[in-house]
Amino acid sequence: MIASFLRPLAGMFLLFLVAGLPAHAQQGAGSLATGPGSGGSGSSSESGEFFSQDTVNAGLGELPGWVDRSTPQGTMESFRAAAEAEDWQAAAHLLNLGDYSEDEQAAGGPVLARSLASVIDRKVLLDWHDLPDRPDGIDFSASGSDPASSARRSIRIWVLSMDKRSVPILLNRVKPENGDAVWLFSKTTVANVPRLNELYGPSRIEQKLPGALRERAFWGLRWWEVLALPILAGAAAIAGFATSHVIQAISRRTRRRLLQDVIDASRWPAIIAVVTFVISTITANLFVFSGQVDVFLQPLTVLGFTIAIMLLLVNGIDRILDRIVSFDNETLSASGPEFEYRRSVATRLAAFRRAAVVIVVVVAAGIVLSSANVFRSVGFTLLASAGALTIILGFAARNVLSNIMASLQISLNQSARIGDRLLFKGYMVVVERINFTYVQLRVWSGERLIVPVTEFTSEVYENWTLKNSDMVRPVMIRLSHSANVEKLRDAYNRILDEGCEKEDWEIGPKEDRGVHVAGHDIFGQEVMFKVPTTDPSTSWVISCTVRERLLEAATRMQEEGETVFPEANPAEAA
Repeated sequence: MIASFLRPLAGMFLLFLVAGLPAHAQQGAGSLATGPGSGGSGSSSESGEFFSQDTVNAGLGELPGWVDRSTPQGTMESFRAAAEAEDWQAAAHLLNLGDYSEDEQAAGGPVLARSLASVIDRKVLLDWHDLPDRPDGIDFSASGSDPASSARRSIRIWVLSMDKRSVPILLNRVKPENGDAVWLFSKTTVANVPRLNELYGPSRIEQKLPGALRERAFWGLRWWEVLALPILAGAAAIAGFATSHVIQAISRRTRRRLLQDVIDASRWPAIIAVVTFVISTITANLFVFSGQVDVFLQPLTVLGFTIAIMLLLVNGIDRILDRIVSFDNETLSASGPEFEYRRSVATRLAAFRRAAVVIVVVVAAGIVLSSANVFRSVGFTLLASAGALTIILGFAARNVLSNIMASLQISLNQSARIGDRLLFKGYMVVVERINFTYVQLRVWSGERLIVPVTEFTSEVYENWTLKNSDMVRPVMIRLSHSANVEKLRDAYNRILDEGCEKEDWEIGPKEDRGVHVAGHDIFGQEVMFKVPTTDPSTSWVISCTVRERLLEAATRMQEEGETVFPEANPAEAA
């Protein structure tokens, strides 16, 4: 199980390390063996700079003078020029047809060249800057330790998926016995052309379109592609709306709560999956778009399926957690040992959910990047290098990452749990949510405070429900120097006893009660009445009620002729 999680992460790490290399990352000089399976025949040269074979395409006749096969870039430019001119006889000279007889070369070479040109046009986005224009294939932009900095005999242009495996499109340097070395599409590539053309060549619908629609329009697109893109978007939108309405209708008719939760959790994943499936099906069977469009559609298809699976996992985790423990703040903020345990469990499960989301997102990103070749497709080789990517992402996400780590810290050390009552910056609040980047606090009056996690952890706050919810609320009243404190002490005890008997106040033990003269000045004495409580949810209300009834008792004493309150005019009080 652990290995299954670590493998995608390792794949992401390796991808970042190699993404800075040239997009055509070639195979080493000694990494390709000669023979039909590797694009050469006969024995390779001792220097390892080319493949040796007896002849090169002897059945094709004389090579046109404008065809350049001396360098990788020259071969690709000549192949493109021949394809644009539809000179498939000339294009066949750029394929290594060494596995075919001379008669087969003459008959099948142009056909193979036309099929390969179609595949390259639709699925390959060439980076001409990365194609060396030297006979030895050396790339001087590569570092000294890079194999591309030395003479090469094979260069990988692109990688395509074929029958559940990846196959490269290779250029090999081939030298006949009596001639100079030339760069040709490898025997392996030529052998895979028929199957690749079946997968990525023109669809039956495209072949039946009028010739005018198959002409070039703009940006390298054909007219049928310009018309098909809005149709593709419309079909995907209709499929998404239909899926949403069907799921909502099924959910409304469902009586069982568990089944309804499952349906609701799968709504958005199903919509995204259906939309992605429609796009992938149309682009694979009905309309095979050119490379300029496919370079974006392929990553979007992988991204769509990955997001659908990711949302399904996250929503499923949420529904499971909701079944395990209630996240209702009114329930969690109640007092009692059982609620202490519930608050701890709810906070830990919320942390588990955040950790699961992070893992799912990281794994999904690894799958998308490694499957879709995003960096190579859009030419972000420099930005994708390990050092540059680390600096850019680290700088952009420093606040987000610090908040995520702080939220996990709160969940682990349990300094503030979901449902805890706090005194935060003078506000009496209940912790409602501990999210990735912020903490949601509900003020006693109903307002919500949204506090960044890093700010929340850096502030000093009182937790009234941590470990033990018992607390003593002080009620301070200023009396005159001649006030009878003992009478007020009797009234204070009577008020607490009556509250416990008649109003079910949750009062602490009697030994925590007390009436103390906490200070005095020229105006009088300051008396503190201690109100022990066991429930933070009601402690503030109880202390306010005690203050109110003490003032009523003091007022009655004042009316009976005793001096209770200090005699001071408003100016002196100010």
